[in-house]
Amino acid sequence: MVQVRVAAVKVLLAVTRDGVSLNQCLPTLQAQVLERDRPLLQDLCYGTLRWYPRLNILLKVLLEKPFRSKDQDIHVLLTCALYQIMETRIPDHAAVNETVAAIKKLKKSWAKGLVNGVLRRFIRERDNLNEQLADNSIYRHAHPKWLYKRIEQAWPGQSATILAANNHPGPMTLRVNQQCQSRAEYLTILQTASIDAKATALSADGVQLLKATGVETIPGFVQGQLSVQDEAAQLAAHLLQLAPGQRVLDACCAPGGKTCHILECEPSLNELVALDIDESRLERVKENFERLNVQAQLVAADAAATDQWWDGQLFDRILLDAPCSATGVIRRHPDIKLLRKPDDIARLAQLQAELLDALWPLLKSGGKLLYATCSILPEENDASITDFTARQDDVEVIALAAEVGIQTPLGRQLLPTIDGHDGFYYALLSKN
Repeated sequence: MVQVRVAAVKVLLAVTRDGVSLNQCLPTLQAQVLERDRPLLQDLCYGTLRWYPRLNILLKVLLEKPFRSKDQDIHVLLTCALYQIMETRIPDHAAVNETVAAIKKLKKSWAKGLVNGVLRRFIRERDNLNEQLADNSIYRHAHPKWLYKRIEQAWPGQSATILAANNHPGPMTLRVNQQCQSRAEYLTILQTASIDAKATALSADGVQLLKATGVETIPGFVQGQLSVQDEAAQLAAHLLQLAPGQRVLDACCAPGGKTCHILECEPSLNELVALDIDESRLERVKENFERLNVQAQLVAADAAATDQWWDGQLFDRILLDAPCSATGVIRRHPDIKLLRKPDDIARLAQLQAELLDALWPLLKSGGKLLYATCSILPEENDASITDFTARQDDVEVIALAAEVGIQTPLGRQLLPTIDGHDGFYYALLSKN
């Protein structure tokens, strides 16, 4: 088995050096540590990446010179230790001792004295260092400079709240399967099980746990009575205005949360086609289908390459949950702070335009397309819809019935909130 801090180093290197997402590299390493250490490994990886921009600035002050490229494992190990000392309840001496012990496992005994000295210096000079770096904007916000500048530019009145929410773990939110029981009934089940929970404010199907827990301990999860899904994402199925007999396309469907919710909300659809470009991610959709006992036609294909998968029959409804910067869900995916780059935004906006142009001809006259992103950047949201309506003369933007988030000229923008929903954008388009 791999020692937990060594496993954390491997995950952090994969993200910071190799550009691999946390979702891709963490599960492999979790399987290689003792089961009792898996929660600690997850906390070390998520917490360190959440605060990495701040920790990196701090290390530049604490180190006389940066590590060589072959010693980046020591660099990320130090960031991991600083995270524990600054943000967790682990005693300082325990964090130092465990970190120094991990050096031996990494076969770099020469670094023991350096690591011990750096960490003990931080503990001694913590207040002075915090004061010294207080005016450093990256240290203060724990975001890359380009990203917090974009957020401040887009949402000057709300940027402080957004940045704070991004640095705070999101709550665990469930979606009750109304085909099994009502939300009120399920809240009673949770109360009987001594699990503290409350109804979500925006989604009629949502329940927020006051303390996160493993899904295997939640009553009814295995039996398909509920799913884990953020409140903002739960709005999609209802905003589609579903009805019996409709033919629906869920483009870019993986991992299938919205797909399953559509089937729960309207079990009498004529057909639901669930499409995703990544065949491996469709396996996760199949797992959700089996647990919830629902069915749909699964297609592995590029949604924009309609000649390769479309059968020529028009759809009544299309959900385009478009690939985006994911800047609304940073708190759940802190590696976004490091993996996303400034040039990505324009590239993603271009991809969104291609998908809108490709899917629009597949919609019936009078049909509706719901455009959704988990982005909070206007270039991917209102600007994408503005450009699309300029290219198409048969588009009408429909005011969304749900008064959620902030009304924009063309849609609704939800911003991430501490102990609330993620950041999300919705716009509803009708074909004239």
